[in-house]
Amino acid sequence: MQSSKISLMFLYCFSGKLMFGGFGAAAKRFNRYFCTKQEQQMTKKQTLTVDPRARGLIFDIDGTISDTMPIHQLAYQETAAEYGFEISTELFYSLSGIPAFQTCVLLKEKFGLDFDPQEFADKKEFHFLQNIHKAKAILPVVKIIQDYTGKLPMACGTGGTRYYAVKTLELAGVRQHFEHVVTAEDVQNHKPHPDTFLKAAELIGIPPEFCQVFEDSILGLQAAKAAGMIATDVIPFI
Repeated sequence: MQSSKISLMFLYCFSGKLMFGGFGAAAKRFNRYFCTKQEQQMTKKQTLTVDPRARGLIFDIDGTISDTMPIHQLAYQETAAEYGFEISTELFYSLSGIPAFQTCVLLKEKFGLDFDPQEFADKKEFHFLQNIHKAKAILPVVKIIQDYTGKLPMACGTGGTRYYAVKTLELAGVRQHFEHVVTAEDVQNHKPHPDTFLKAAELIGIPPEFCQVFEDSILGLQAAKAAGMIATDVIPFI
């Protein structure tokens, strides 16, 4: 049953709506990941802000607080090469937000290969760990975190494992700002399901409709909206 649910999610990932969220979001993501810094400056907005309705803030980690996505991509590509196949940039970003093990199940099904998804995931995480120190904090998001510490309750909600989530927050210099970090181990249904963010809202004691979620992925933004929260796409600001 779980494999079937994941397969359906994977097929939906490749519809234009989920992969790009419409032409506007597609342009933003193409700009963020494929254009030069000079080209990005031509389209991004100036300031990331907190919505006046927000009473609590929830942050994704990878690609939102820390620019780890290229490092995750490299790790997946290095691991895939060991198994004799390639993962394109488009495929990688269409799966952004899904935990590593589930991603590996999807890759196994897509390419029709016979490998142990957990073994693949472990190797991928090993490759990621070798380069995690290269990740840079995403400053517009870090500024929000610093400015609102002690003013609004905050939490993180990620599809990553706790070890890597905490490590990433530490390297970004913001671990001390978060008492609550919801990870892949804490919920059964992951993004685009709302469970991760609903758990975070519960932990900070704020009703979902008054929580603002900062996210970089389509799956994460869908999860925030499904939770009834204020969904903020950080891509135009970073």
